[in-house]
Amino acid sequence: MHPSGALLSLALALLPLGACQSTALPSSWPQDYPGKPSGDFSPSWQNYFRVTDPLPNVTFPLGQNYAGNLPVNRASPNNTLFFWGFEKTAGSLTATASRRSEEPWAIWLNGGPGSSSMYGFFFENGPIAMSSDYKLSKNQYSWDKLVDYFWIDQPVGVGHATATADGYVHDEDQIGRDFMGFLSNLVKVFPSLKTRPLHLTGESYAGMYIPYILKAYFEMSNPPVKIENIVIGDGTVAYGVVWNLLPTLSVIETFPQLIGYDPEVYKYFKQQSHLCGYDLNMTYPQTAPLPDVPLQQPRDRKIPWQLAQQNQKGLHLYHTLAKRYEESDIKTLKRRDRELGRDLWKRDLSLRTNGTLDPWYGCFLWDMVMDYALNYTYPWNEVQNIDVYDLSDHFLNGSSTYSTKALLDPAVRKALHAPTSKDWALSTPNVFGGAMDPSPEPASFLDALAANASAKNVGVIMYSGNNDFLIPHLGTEVVIQNTTFGGARGFSKKPSTPWYDDSGKFAGIIHQERGWKYALFYGTGHLVPAVTPKAAYKFVRDFVLGSNPLGSVVTLPGGTPKYAGQNLQAADELYLGAGKTESSWVAPAATRSAWKSFIATETATTTSSKTTSTKTSITKKHFHRAQRTGEPEP
Repeated sequence: MHPSGALLSLALALLPLGACQSTALPSSWPQDYPGKPSGDFSPSWQNYFRVTDPLPNVTFPLGQNYAGNLPVNRASPNNTLFFWGFEKTAGSLTATASRRSEEPWAIWLNGGPGSSSMYGFFFENGPIAMSSDYKLSKNQYSWDKLVDYFWIDQPVGVGHATATADGYVHDEDQIGRDFMGFLSNLVKVFPSLKTRPLHLTGESYAGMYIPYILKAYFEMSNPPVKIENIVIGDGTVAYGVVWNLLPTLSVIETFPQLIGYDPEVYKYFKQQSHLCGYDLNMTYPQTAPLPDVPLQQPRDRKIPWQLAQQNQKGLHLYHTLAKRYEESDIKTLKRRDRELGRDLWKRDLSLRTNGTLDPWYGCFLWDMVMDYALNYTYPWNEVQNIDVYDLSDHFLNGSSTYSTKALLDPAVRKALHAPTSKDWALSTPNVFGGAMDPSPEPASFLDALAANASAKNVGVIMYSGNNDFLIPHLGTEVVIQNTTFGGARGFSKKPSTPWYDDSGKFAGIIHQERGWKYALFYGTGHLVPAVTPKAAYKFVRDFVLGSNPLGSVVTLPGGTPKYAGQNLQAADELYLGAGKTESSWVAPAATRSAWKSFIATETATTTSSKTTSTKTSITKKHFHRAQRTGEPEP
């Protein structure tokens, strides 16, 4: 089976780490604009950072906002982070230190590593929404409607952030220290932020950034801010086997369309998952630590996945996929599998279901199911692309092109007080000075971090999109169940409580206990605020900033909650188009009905009065869903 050319091209285009690097790293510095104050940072800098020039193509009113670069307090002031902050109400950011002390504020971070948070600003949760035809509109569900919100480009050198040639970060600990240095300057400009509750939010590789930032915060005797919550969406908190490979069977159960609803193919992946040790015994409560799962290479080739050598730390997520294919024998893949045809491939399965690992894929089951879909399953075999961010979509948009045009506009650059010594880019190489991130994954110190968080009343919130193929939700659930917090390991009950957006549409599953919260968003993938903005808005309002008790562990009348021990099958529809949805496709009703009967028996859940035991990916009951809107029906 061969990889998608479109996916590989996107992977190499988004962040070609190591592919075209020179020995000399670029140097950049913040731009001095007219009216820049002298001396140390203070409220006198507010007028300098205030965005007063009109932004091209923005024809609607914006709240008061501020933008610019602030140093991270290293030897050179040219090592800076870039911020763009919006007030919720007039004067809420410029309040004096003694005012508004109870009003929360928040920060958003995109991941990468090397991704600018301007992506989140324009395409996810910021006040300006950018469409695929470069039109700008007001985002009705922007998170700055809830609190004062900042979008930060970091680490140094990323997006509009600047860095000296020798200033790029070496590891995540330095990122944490830099962020604290940046915050110490931000609160000098906006003094009320020092004592107001901060909600630190982000997605994807921010699952590395945010825990290390919190670690640096806990290590300070007098931190510059007061962190209330950390919020990580679809995050890389675990090592790569857990966040990418282990959940493969769970992805198939969520999206049986990937294998054409074929029971024989499912059983093969189920057996391979077991042989790889991916069927961890998750219990609620978690009675024993979950074991580490080593990556097993295939017998017939060596897949050159650098992360396998380093516990899968630190490459850009798409770059990880690109390198796996770039250095593999792609011609062999084509010759061995594509020419066999689907029926011959299935016949070949019968020769390999003898209790041994697939000799060509080993435990790279994620790669195997992607190759299978690209060769044998409609519509992926026709469009030759898999959107790993959201399996329900089958088109690529031009978000990088459109946002780059906007942020390189000289008028925009001037209005935002952005640097002229470099051009903004959606993804920036050289984040770690041309090397990979050497830092241990946060899961390795999460118990200690959780103990500190419990002691200092810092909440931990994680969420996942049900359609995410890149970082499937099961990986996040494994992290939670393997972490001790609030005096116990993992959740005591499996997340099972349905919740709904403000229009009454089913939004997913919510759970909370002992200072930790988890949400599974239905009908969306990796970019939750972009696809389900209503649900994301309510989630932040009610569960991040608010104290909605829904999903709390309490004794409910009527016995077991509706979704206890169950998982959500995705919608039946698959969406196709060039840059936008042009059509949808649904498998025949008889095919879906037969699958529903098969999977209900194959993944029956075992429960007892005291403990719910769930073999990950293979003992979860799933749901059929006939419509894209509304709630799945049993």
